[in-house]
Amino acid sequence: IDPMFIIMHNALIGVNGKGLNGNGNHHKAVKSIVCLAKQKSCRQRWNIRPSEMSINTLNPIRAIVDGMKLTPNPEKPMIALSIGDPTVFGNLPTDDKVLQAMKDAIDSQKYNGYAPSVGYQKSREVVANFYSCPEAPLEAEDVLLTSGCSQAIDLAITVLCNPGDNILVPCPGFSLYKTLAVSLGIQVKLYNLLPEKSWEIDLQHMESLIDDRTTCLIVNNPSNPCGSVYSKEHLQNILSVASKHCVPILADEIYGDMVFPGCTYQSTASLASDVPILACGGLAKRWLVPGWRLGWILIHDKNQIFGKEIRQGLVKLSQRILGACTIVQGAIESILNNTPQEFYHRTIRFLESNSEICFSELSTVPGLTPVMPSGAMYLMVGIEMEHFPEFQNDVQFTERLVTEQSVFCLPATAFEYPNYFRIVVTVPEEMMVEACTRIREFCQCHYRTCSRDSNELDQ
Repeated sequence: IDPMFIIMHNALIGVNGKGLNGNGNHHKAVKSIVCLAKQKSCRQRWNIRPSEMSINTLNPIRAIVDGMKLTPNPEKPMIALSIGDPTVFGNLPTDDKVLQAMKDAIDSQKYNGYAPSVGYQKSREVVANFYSCPEAPLEAEDVLLTSGCSQAIDLAITVLCNPGDNILVPCPGFSLYKTLAVSLGIQVKLYNLLPEKSWEIDLQHMESLIDDRTTCLIVNNPSNPCGSVYSKEHLQNILSVASKHCVPILADEIYGDMVFPGCTYQSTASLASDVPILACGGLAKRWLVPGWRLGWILIHDKNQIFGKEIRQGLVKLSQRILGACTIVQGAIESILNNTPQEFYHRTIRFLESNSEICFSELSTVPGLTPVMPSGAMYLMVGIEMEHFPEFQNDVQFTERLVTEQSVFCLPATAFEYPNYFRIVVTVPEEMMVEACTRIREFCQCHYRTCSRDSNELDQ
């Protein structure tokens, strides 16, 4: 017998045969039956909707690139200067010691099971010891291991912010910050970086954005997409603003120590006196293994401002998904302690050389203004759009560059910074030279002198 039939029958007849509640009020009984029938009919119809979080999740890079018409010139092999993965072309392998550490971890068969959600205690100790310094000491309890630096950033934003809060994000900046925040109902406020000052933060503009709902300041140093490295003085000025307004810092330091000779990298936490900091990093870029997915959060909280609550919150959030790869955790001690310094130096020399080639070549191209980086893997190039009237913006410029020259650079609109494009400098040297030659040809073909320039020449 259909259970719904029994419910309807009981509603009509009632326990004493006089209808619902025994008062003979059949009108109410019928009304109840109609409501029950409606409930049943609703359940019988498919109506599956995506969650609000999924609707609000947008990757700006994917949104822009997927909308571009990218049809390379069939007469020229494609050169992609758009992908921030140093392993793509095979010219930047990780060190043999790193590979051996992974092989040893696998062969030991000690790391085939689940690890604690925050990572193995021994692995956390290793990371703490590697990054600890007198100015910013660390213990194992200050380290959470994550599935890459991206998950570290995700956990850091999620533990600090509620829907309706806002975070301060660099512009141009890594698009993931906005992707994560907006999906959680967190407002993103963009503070300007200054290309004429090697992409230093416009501190006055940044400070003007802070209000009572500002719960996090993101500082990315060294920078993606700019390749900038902040001086000690500039970091101290950033910390002063954060301290004045009692805003914690999320320090994205995935490119930490990837700086060119003549530049000095200092972690934000090493200069902080009172500002609590969640520093996010990982193996991906410095060790050239982005697919291994091991990152970390370093909790710097000298004055116990985060207290137990933020730490406990991070632990709870880490339990949603058991993230960091256990085999890499088993290899991390050997990776951090046995990778030779020459490996790091060789990588840096290559990145600096390619950056210098790119900067030198494009500096003499009419209509382009490259900004020489000081570290990381990127170089930003400004487009003087008034000299390229065929194109409305950087997206059209880079789209046509693919069509005519088979060179793909990421338009900086993806980083909310129009009329620039980003070049990844990890490609083989000969490919970088060829790409710059093609970019020059493209610009020479489309460059137009402005009427203002003509007037100046006439004078």
